[in-house]
Amino acid sequence: MSYDLAVWEGDRPATDDDALRTFEQLYDELMESDQPIPPTARIQRYVDDLVTRWPDITTEAGDDSPWADGPLIGNASGPMIYFAMVTSSGPEVVDEVAHYSAAVGGLVCFDPQTGTLR
Repeated sequence: MSYDLAVWEGDRPATDDDALRTFEQLYDELMESDQPIPPTARIQRYVDDLVTRWPDITTEAGDDSPWADGPLIGNASGPMIYFAMVTSSGPEVVDEVAHYSAAVGGLVCFDPQTGTLR
C-alpha cells in the first residue's frame, strides 16, 4: 500500500475544500498533460531536499527509501509534485515530508486521501 501527497507552489488555501479544488485543477492541468513540464526551481529544490534525507528508491542506498517509485523527481510537473510513499515508512516520515514543504516556503502540502491540508 502507499500513501500519496500532493505538494504545489502557491498560497495556502483557506479551507480543505478550497485545497481539494486547487489540487484537482492542478492535477488535471499539470499531471495529466501530454507534454512533460520540467519542475520549477522550488519543486526541484524540495525534491532534492527529500532525496538527500531519504535516498531515491532507484539508487543503491534506496533500499530503505520511503518512496513508492522513482526517480522521485519523475512525479513532478511544473509547480507541482504528486508522489507516493510506502505505508511501512510510518506516519513520522509523512509528517517530516509535509514539514519540508513548509520549510522550503511557498509550498502547499495536501493529502488527497483525506482531502485535508497538511
